[in-house]
Amino acid sequence: MTSKKKIVQASDLMSDDAKARAKATEADKPAPTWAPTPEAKSRALKLRIVAGVMWALAIGAEAAAIFWALRQDPVVIWVLIAIIVVDMLLAVGGSLLWKKANRLDPASREDNVRFWIQNQLGLIIAIIAFLPLIVMIFLDKDLEGKQKGIVGAVAIGALIVAGAAGLSIGSPSVEEYAEQTQQVEDLMGTNTVYFTNHGTKYHLYDDCHHINSSRTDEIISGTVAEARELKNIKDLCETCRKRAEKALGTKPEETTLPRPQDLPEDDE
Repeated sequence: MTSKKKIVQASDLMSDDAKARAKATEADKPAPTWAPTPEAKSRALKLRIVAGVMWALAIGAEAAAIFWALRQDPVVIWVLIAIIVVDMLLAVGGSLLWKKANRLDPASREDNVRFWIQNQLGLIIAIIAFLPLIVMIFLDKDLEGKQKGIVGAVAIGALIVAGAAGLSIGSPSVEEYAEQTQQVEDLMGTNTVYFTNHGTKYHLYDDCHHINSSRTDEIISGTVAEARELKNIKDLCETCRKRAEKALGTKPEETTLPRPQDLPEDDE
């Protein structure tokens, strides 16, 4: 019977100089990089300008509600509600444009504060555009209890809707785009993916059965960044990934191991 052999890590057999060289080589390996195209940066800038104007108008609507509508004697409830609705639509519209701009030209996670502010700015604006107004509504002495309840509920609902539109979950980043682009290029040799109008994943092959089916009217070809920009698609199709890895021979689908009795005798 063959005795159990001691297993030694290869790194334990390396000299200190060899270990140092190996670590240096790993450290010098460049990290994946990605940068938006000039066209994407230009479009992102225009979207951010329009979003900023809409947010400024939303805050202006809030000011009109506080300093004009609430000071009327008597307060015209439908006018106040109409201003709140306009405030909400402006805040939501600005947030949607801002999110699209962030998909075109995302922030880097290297600066956590800037990354958070850039991606959650819509939520911050929603709070600024509604919270002071809600406080003033409930502190207003000229509004009756029932009126405060109605207008206050509308304002709180508007805050929730605008806040939800401004909240960014799974925010895009330069690092994420770089890693995903590098993955696609490593597997296929080019940054080309395929996706559909209603899909949730991008694909490496246009004949993948998940998109090339009778239910699909159109298949879109583009880059990883374009899949995120146009349809906010974040994930690679697992079927395509496994197919590409199998084609490259990096991860065989199945590995058949020999039986112990079929192994040759040890020759030490």
